[in-house]
Amino acid sequence: MIELRTYLKKLYSITGPKLIVSILFMVIISILEGFGIYMLVPMLSAINVLDSGINDSVPLEWVTGLLGFVPQQSQLLLVLFIFVVILTVQALMQRNQNILSSQIQQNFIHTLRYETYRLLIHSKWELFLTKKKSDFNHILTSELARVSQGTNVLIQLTASVIFTVIQIGFAFWLSAELTLMVLGFGVILFMVLRPFIRKAKALGDHTSDLSQQYMSEIVEHFNGMKDIKSNNLEQQHETGFKALCKRMEHNMVSYIRLNSTTQLIYRIAAAVIIALFVYASLNLFSYRAEHLLLMIVIFSRLWPRFSMIQTSLEYIGSLIPAFRSLLQLQQECEQALEISSLNTSISSTDIKPIALKSGIRCMDVSYRYPGQTQDALHHVNTFIPVNGMTAIVGRSGAGKSTFIDLLMGLIQPTKGTIHLDEAPLEESRLQAWRQSISYVSQEPFLFHTSIRDNLLLVKRDATEEELWEALRFASADFVADLPQGLDTIIGDRGVRLSGGERQRIVLARAILRKPAILILDEATSALDGENELTIQEALKALQGRMTIVVIAHRLSTIQGADQVIVLEGGKVMQQGAYEGLSTDAEGAFGQLLSYQTRASL
Repeated sequence: MIELRTYLKKLYSITGPKLIVSILFMVIISILEGFGIYMLVPMLSAINVLDSGINDSVPLEWVTGLLGFVPQQSQLLLVLFIFVVILTVQALMQRNQNILSSQIQQNFIHTLRYETYRLLIHSKWELFLTKKKSDFNHILTSELARVSQGTNVLIQLTASVIFTVIQIGFAFWLSAELTLMVLGFGVILFMVLRPFIRKAKALGDHTSDLSQQYMSEIVEHFNGMKDIKSNNLEQQHETGFKALCKRMEHNMVSYIRLNSTTQLIYRIAAAVIIALFVYASLNLFSYRAEHLLLMIVIFSRLWPRFSMIQTSLEYIGSLIPAFRSLLQLQQECEQALEISSLNTSISSTDIKPIALKSGIRCMDVSYRYPGQTQDALHHVNTFIPVNGMTAIVGRSGAGKSTFIDLLMGLIQPTKGTIHLDEAPLEESRLQAWRQSISYVSQEPFLFHTSIRDNLLLVKRDATEEELWEALRFASADFVADLPQGLDTIIGDRGVRLSGGERQRIVLARAILRKPAILILDEATSALDGENELTIQEALKALQGRMTIVVIAHRLSTIQGADQVIVLEGGKVMQQGAYEGLSTDAEGAFGQLLSYQTRASL
């Protein structure tokens, strides 16, 4: 119930004026529909076309008085004309109300979709370290689609409730006793079927869980398709996926069974109530058959609305878990917001990068990942000089990537501080700091578009000459040999290029930005010896012009570094010049160098 109230408040906050207008439309449409249908027989009776005896029980003096001003031969045409006008106006308003309801639904979902994406894109990096990408995909697609369906059902439910209330008013006008009897049965039936709504909510929870598993398996299977096929694991994954689909099928059939049971109970109850209704009308209240006929017409239209309300409540109950998942993600994002990145009044191109004068200093920096019991980095004290090349080395798991994430401001130290020159790196300076950085990861990411568009992401106004200059610097001259050159479409994540070609394109993109700090996370790992040597020479030419930080596993690639920082177990074990560290055979760097030398033999 709390979640439903939150849902309604959210809907009203986004679509308030339109929602009110839509509800007013529903009221008018329901009144017109009731008036047009239910007053037709009494109005025909008032002009003596039908002798139904209705006049004694329904106050129609105003109708008789109105028709008294019309010639007898024209009264029937007038009544039928009024009937057509009422239904035409009702149909026109119904059309506008349908369009308005669609606008409400789409505006609500558009706002939720945009809000969620905006919160995600401005959340701290730590949030993405604690969740799977497939969870985000699941919420922004499947769960959001279910919320959209729920909004449509909620609008239909509102229309049904308004129609029901107005028709009950007409029924009371005709017979309070019979109306109270039918309403009493309806309330009893609703209370009996109330547990069905809770069951629908439980099935909705299960639907969310299964949908999340489905999205996770789809993403993971296709990301790992090469490993699946190369290791002959198709049958194993097919079996697991089939079992998941079977559970999803069972869950959906269970919901249909629940809903169908509700419909069955309502239909049986309708037959019983009509029988009791007829018996009570003729034997207890002594109503005339004509009056009873009109009441039956009213309740034959009214009772399906009771059933629709029950079905809608069950359906909304099954979709509430989807809204809860969306709301929970938004709350997690709000708690993890990078406040500085939410300032949309300033374009990223207008943010002035930070110009270092001396360098970056880590002062007793420690970091612990959320939910962990041990620090990933312990009391790191080091200095990275401006316009020099610093190499970060160490065994796998030593904390190199964590250290780089701290330098870029993606995560903040648990203890200690990072200073840019003499000023601490605070959240208010993060955007300006990242504007100074170009980062090339070990797993280069490219978008499914042309090489040109991938490069222009970082500098929209780059000239053709600047693009080729960056490509030549990154040893990506192969682009000139492609059929479409810079306009070659490279596929999803650059799948049409080799690993080395992708790395060179991403490196060219980083260089095109002309950053003050260039960070390379194993950026040459997929290059052959010749291209790697070319990149090393290019980086050497950049020394003295920009600050370069390199993570490297192949120690032979960092011989030109001005300093080397050796991490082990999250601690700085050594730091100094390459030549000095390499001569200390007992030191951590000397041992790493010895292992790689023996491995290359």
